[in-house]
Amino acid sequence: MATAYAQVNPNLIRWARERADLSLGMLATKLQTTEEKVSAWENGEKPITMRKAMELAEKTYVPFGYLFLREQPEDKLPIPDLRTVDGEPLRKPSAELYKVVQNTLTKQAWYKEYLTDQGTEPLSFVGRFNINSSAIDIVNDMRNELGVPPHPTRGNWEDYHKDLIKKIENIGVLIMRQSNLGHHTKPLFVNEFRGFAIADEIAPVIFINLADAPVARLFTLIHELAHIWIGQSGVSDGSDSTHRKEEILCNAVAAEFLVPGEEFKSYWQQLEDWKDNLAGLESHFHVSQWVLARRALTFRFISQNEYHRFIQFLKKQYDERERKGTGPSYYVTLKSQTSERLARAVLSETLSGKVLLRDAGQLLGIKPDKINKFAKGYDF
Repeated sequence: MATAYAQVNPNLIRWARERADLSLGMLATKLQTTEEKVSAWENGEKPITMRKAMELAEKTYVPFGYLFLREQPEDKLPIPDLRTVDGEPLRKPSAELYKVVQNTLTKQAWYKEYLTDQGTEPLSFVGRFNINSSAIDIVNDMRNELGVPPHPTRGNWEDYHKDLIKKIENIGVLIMRQSNLGHHTKPLFVNEFRGFAIADEIAPVIFINLADAPVARLFTLIHELAHIWIGQSGVSDGSDSTHRKEEILCNAVAAEFLVPGEEFKSYWQQLEDWKDNLAGLESHFHVSQWVLARRALTFRFISQNEYHRFIQFLKKQYDERERKGTGPSYYVTLKSQTSERLARAVLSETLSGKVLLRDAGQLLGIKPDKINKFAKGYDF
């Protein structure tokens, strides 16, 4: 049988590799070939087989069809890019960020079509406010919609986080979470983005970067929920030095929602070591010390340097725990990353024969023959 070759643009093989931040040797390893052969493909000295071209597209997170274009495609995220460094826009998103946004949009589009077929009405809270609205007004409306008080009276911040995820999903927002794109892939970069929001009136989505420390994810969750409330989709890095108006507002909403300002100020004490405030405040507000430190920064109770040194300390603690821990099972992890609303819809449609196992597997990020095992624990 004759070998099928792909008439791809050699320049776009190099573009795909560099876009994925891979050296010749790294890509060769991923494709189980030699560095010399990859170099020959890029220089147009040797043709690439169709099978290897498809593998290359998969490993570099580019659509297969891009390799056949005459010119390098414009790299642009399909939702607004609101990330900044020192207040200045970032220029080049990573291949991983492109891929995770595209994957999420694919899932969101399927779920939106599913809801539309059922005659679901638009959600009234999406875009109820705008970037000129008061943070306090948005917070009060969000609390009313979710049915939550200013802060819980029992439990810890992890319990609070889980409870808010459940309440947010219950009002119709999909919450998706990942730390990487699968086995043997680089983690999603926290210094690139912490989360993003898709502010759709039928099927809004919040995505949380699980490569971030757990103590920071609660703030990201509410920050992205604020994006839904002002009807502004976008990728966020949660920067405390951003100059973007929508990001400043969403940061303010997240801070006020989690730690009401006036109450926080009444409890804060001018101590020799400011960190001695944190244990008591953590017990009172039931949020992480990361959130409390950020609130202290907002009110200038601590300096930028003090804040960033403390955050680095928390990150180091988290990294050390991650290295020592064994982690939950594969299915527990997958379920924790998958929106429960989306999973129930996909599984229901699959079990009724309306969705193929292959398509269900793609939507849930699991092999088709594992669907039944994944479905255990869901009630239909």
